[in-house]
Amino acid sequence: MVALVAALLVAACTVGDGEGSVTSDDLKAHGCFRGPYDLGPTLFASNPYRDQQLIRIQRGDDMEENSDGVIILVRNTGAVRQRLGQPLEVGLAPGVAPPGVPIKADPDPPLVSLTLYLHQTCHGKNIALYATEGTITFSSLFSGDPRETDGGEKLSEGTFDVLVGDPRDQPSSGAPIPAEALSRVRGTFRFYFQRGQPAQPFG
Repeated sequence: MVALVAALLVAACTVGDGEGSVTSDDLKAHGCFRGPYDLGPTLFASNPYRDQQLIRIQRGDDMEENSDGVIILVRNTGAVRQRLGQPLEVGLAPGVAPPGVPIKADPDPPLVSLTLYLHQTCHGKNIALYATEGTITFSSLFSGDPRETDGGEKLSEGTFDVLVGDPRDQPSSGAPIPAEALSRVRGTFRFYFQRGQPAQPFG
């Protein structure tokens, strides 16, 4: 998972304008935040890598390490594009587990994973909340071709409704994260892929 995200970020293209929302009526972040949350995103990007892509929805254009945002990892762009308009299961990415809990191989991982990171709200605490269940529905998804010339094929649009939690709240037995530690997060997004130079870590 970490290697894949790193590869996607290296291949990242410049971000584009878009519109959307990410909210929670009661967001619980491990030792950091509790209450209503509104991301208020202003940055939208899709970073393709082979048959996968990473969608980034973020507040502001600072580095991810200093910002709040959502990462949506699409594992098979073609398979998802064949199911436009259908709710897709969102689940934990392979390799996500708290320290001390063995990682179990999943022969059929979900097509989509989602992570809410709170590096601005919870500065210095490295807070990331992973979707453990829920759905995402794409009405349109970028083709994944960085050379795409058809404007309609560059559009990504959808909605999601997921439960997110911190893997550190998962019992050492490997049992699911307790329901009282999970938060419901809803979101929408609509933006066009824009090709450009890779994002640089320093200005």
